[in-house]
Amino acid sequence: MNALIAELYHLAIWLLLLCAIFIPLERLAGVRRQKIFRRDCLIDLGYFVLNSVFVGLLLGVPLILLGAAIHQLIPSTMLAAIAGLPAAARLALALLVGEIGFYWGHRLSHRIPWLWRFHAIHHSAEAIDFLTNTRAHPVDMAFTRMCGFIPVLALGLPGGSTALTALVLVLGTLWGFFVHANLRWRFGVLEHVIATPFFHRWHHTRDTRREGNYAAMFPFIDSLFGTYRRPDQWPDRYGIDTPMPASLALQLLQPFMPSPRRARRRAGVSGPVAQTAKRRSIDTTTGD
Repeated sequence: MNALIAELYHLAIWLLLLCAIFIPLERLAGVRRQKIFRRDCLIDLGYFVLNSVFVGLLLGVPLILLGAAIHQLIPSTMLAAIAGLPAAARLALALLVGEIGFYWGHRLSHRIPWLWRFHAIHHSAEAIDFLTNTRAHPVDMAFTRMCGFIPVLALGLPGGSTALTALVLVLGTLWGFFVHANLRWRFGVLEHVIATPFFHRWHHTRDTRREGNYAAMFPFIDSLFGTYRRPDQWPDRYGIDTPMPASLALQLLQPFMPSPRRARRRAGVSGPVAQTAKRRSIDTTTGD
């Protein structure tokens, strides 16, 4: 109980720091003028607490075990070469390797229907600001984090350094809040190298152009795999075309519920009625 109270205390401090950084910046340099306590703000705060407390606890042991298992399959000469690198080089390599792993986990979350059911919750936000970063189903969060961290651990990039591991986590987390922030900042040619809110907002657009810009920190990874998108203007709308439950509890349950399409098939619905139902479906089983 005391450990939980301490964790909630640390989360409160972390949230206050994030608010102190991003709220003034968003008020001064926002893409759009938005309310601080916008609609769904409390739901996003609920995800912030839920994912911070439980995902970390649930992921710790699996990450260590899977990372250690894969570590045994990597040639010892490669591991020795990595271990001999300076800390700064291992940090840069950890960020790059983790980003590539995250990219593919994120891309799969859009392409595999079952994974999209969880990831769609993140894309349901119609008003984007720094707190949108927290809106993620725990299953979605766990999957993408595993894709990012397991390669880093398997290669031994932290090298047993708690400080390096913490730095990778903090940099990745802060950048996640930054790219979701309601900021009109542009980085010019550097936008091909460093992710910005402009880059990531095209991933949240409410059309098929969200099928791109999967990287969190390094857009050149999208360029490498042919998914880089950089239109000339800002998107004009965000979200998904299917309804999302209004409560946190129902959002957490929805990915596990049968989709309307499956329910109709089981009920034997066919013909014009089925076609009409299909057009009105609230099915969220595809990211297209």
